[in-house]
Amino acid sequence: MEYFSSNFKLGILGGGQLGKMLLYTTRKFDIRTSVLDPSLEAPSKLACNDFFQGDLMDYETVYNFGKKVNTLTIEIENVNIEALKALEKEGVNVFPSSKTLESIQNKATQKLFYVDHNLPSAPFKRFAFTEEIYTAIEHSSVEFPFVWKRAQFGYDGTGVKIVRSVADLKNLPNVECITEELVPFKSELAVIVARNTKGQVKVYPVVEMEFHPEANQVEYVLCPARISDEIAVKAEQIALKTSAAFEHVGLLAVELFLTQDDEILINEVAPRPHNSGHQTIEASYTSQFEQHIRAILGLPMGSTINKLSSVMVNLVGAEGHTGNVIYENIEKLMEMEGVTPHIYGKKETRPFRKMGHVTIVHSKLENARAIAQQVKQSINVISN
Repeated sequence: MEYFSSNFKLGILGGGQLGKMLLYTTRKFDIRTSVLDPSLEAPSKLACNDFFQGDLMDYETVYNFGKKVNTLTIEIENVNIEALKALEKEGVNVFPSSKTLESIQNKATQKLFYVDHNLPSAPFKRFAFTEEIYTAIEHSSVEFPFVWKRAQFGYDGTGVKIVRSVADLKNLPNVECITEELVPFKSELAVIVARNTKGQVKVYPVVEMEFHPEANQVEYVLCPARISDEIAVKAEQIALKTSAAFEHVGLLAVELFLTQDDEILINEVAPRPHNSGHQTIEASYTSQFEQHIRAILGLPMGSTINKLSSVMVNLVGAEGHTGNVIYENIEKLMEMEGVTPHIYGKKETRPFRKMGHVTIVHSKLENARAIAQQVKQSINVISN
């Protein structure tokens, strides 16, 4: 099939910043695109050929959208799986497949998948409702401290909480959830694996993630990770094994814990472009977004080698600010060598909302990390 400057149409479920950055590639290659998103203010709206507003969890909406395209992909996991199954039966190419997505969409199902495929992950328990955890604590089948995660619809740090006492369970939503043993890790790592429709596989270098202590969001991504070659190989091998088990097409971001004993445990996965790969736009020969497009269309895979070391800084809304966004001091960033800001196009800021990111590239990682600290201290995402 001809993809470039043709009648082929790629559909994207979700129109957020990940969709917008996927569209960097489709516009470069002149691939026609349609985007479905619940919000008329979606960042992807201005960059696609056709935009449709609609509920991603509604069967009819997703099915009818999918019938208008040749190949369908996602930038968010929370979409109607049954509609994807119907579209696949009718000949629409869906990547990742409904089977892959169904195994990942629910965190309880995802954890069971790891057990079934002998993939290393923290011990866990599954609950139909959060209130059932109180009984489990009374019977000592769950012990403090542990991590509570809602099974579905968590994002950007929401739906996850460290629970150190019964008081910490208060105000949590009474939903399907899991509890995980709290892993005493040294660092959090991530590996992005790309697989195309022909089975070709590429792996990006291991990155290290530093999290904001309050928002539970990635604050910095460092590439390459500050780990030994031996640990890097171990992380890559686990990511490749995970990728093979899911049989995904496109990208699979595998988030990992490096324990105090230098063991590698899977935290969770995402079958799409991921926050841990944003720096690839400037720092890699092939960005994660271009690689995803190449993979789902069965095109040759691009090189994942780094051109330079890099650090990615997330730009999030400042605490105490809700309203029309202002990027205070962004001009200072643009004066810095090797610093590239990306603004997502969200008109309204709120505390800890992801509004953009900044990539810093340098020949030395420690220099890039130092500049990243200056970037973080320079810019403020506030409201007017």
